[in-house]
Amino acid sequence: MAEPRAPRTPKPPKQPSKPAPEAVRPGPLSPAADIEDAPLETSLRPRRLEQYFGQERIKESLRISIEAAKQRGESLDHLLFHGPPGLGKTTLAMIVAAEMGVSIRITSGPAIERAGDLASLLTSLQAGDVLFIDEIHRLSLPVEEVLYPAMEDFSVDIILGKGPKARDVRLKLNRFTLVGATTRFALVSQPLRDRFGSAYRMDFYDEAALTQIINRSADVLACRITPDGVAGIARRSRGTARVANRLLRRVRDYAEVRADGVITGEVAAAALGRMQIDDLGLDQMDRDLMTALAERFGGGPAGLETLAAAISEEGDTIMDVYEPYLLKIGFIQRTPRGRILTRLGYEHLGIDAHTATARSAQASFFANETVED
Repeated sequence: MAEPRAPRTPKPPKQPSKPAPEAVRPGPLSPAADIEDAPLETSLRPRRLEQYFGQERIKESLRISIEAAKQRGESLDHLLFHGPPGLGKTTLAMIVAAEMGVSIRITSGPAIERAGDLASLLTSLQAGDVLFIDEIHRLSLPVEEVLYPAMEDFSVDIILGKGPKARDVRLKLNRFTLVGATTRFALVSQPLRDRFGSAYRMDFYDEAALTQIINRSADVLACRITPDGVAGIARRSRGTARVANRLLRRVRDYAEVRADGVITGEVAAAALGRMQIDDLGLDQMDRDLMTALAERFGGGPAGLETLAAAISEEGDTIMDVYEPYLLKIGFIQRTPRGRILTRLGYEHLGIDAHTATARSAQASFFANETVED
């Protein structure tokens, strides 16, 4: 007689995977927030819309929405800011709270691990408060589902007790404004996107706006700077406010040690040159990427993973960190077949396009001959 089979041990439920953290660019050109610079960065943040330079279309829309909400005595609609890092999404959230005259609670998607964490945060908000969630695309699905009724009905459902005696209780919340920020708009689920009253795309700053930002930051830091020094830093800031403020602090250090404390155009060029940052704000890795496209792949097209292997870098890092600015200034292009170096990219490198293509073809020919042998 066959022995009875032992009951199978049920497998634990599969935990939802969390989105991988974003790639971070090393060095002073990184648009990501730096923990060491956090105190100084906070002091440089504008407090009101009139102190915030650039993003004029977004500012005008927010100014109208804030004024209308204040006249009606209501909380502001939920807002979603998306775009590359370092453009001022957190700053705008803080300005919204200041203009509305309410408090702000700041957190991030990865920090809210359980639905109970979010429920506790929501129930602590006072009427009209602003809840800012950075990297909102990294919220887990159970947490996101708690957010839906909170955004629509200003209520949250909690389970009291366990087993047959468990019961669902709906708690009413004070009306609040959720401000979300993301660098990956496509990863924000459609149901969550639909619950925001307004979504704003933030773009890179032009040189005029960066000039205003640097002048204001120089006043806050009490450092002496000439118009040529401002222009030199603005031109190398990659259209990013955070990078502009970071470069200003680095150049200030150089000016105080190696110059007379005044940031001129020559001092700015010397300081940033020591960091291998050229006139357009490109560093050595940017140039390595373009040089690989020119000399190893004949200007392209080259696939992302192939290009990543050629320069010993991760594909996601190239796509999220290095490419956006190179695409903006027209040095590379994305095509269905891969990345292509443009004429402007060749000119910046000082490489002749025909010569580079011929060298690449010759190298490929000899590589094929070696394989056949």
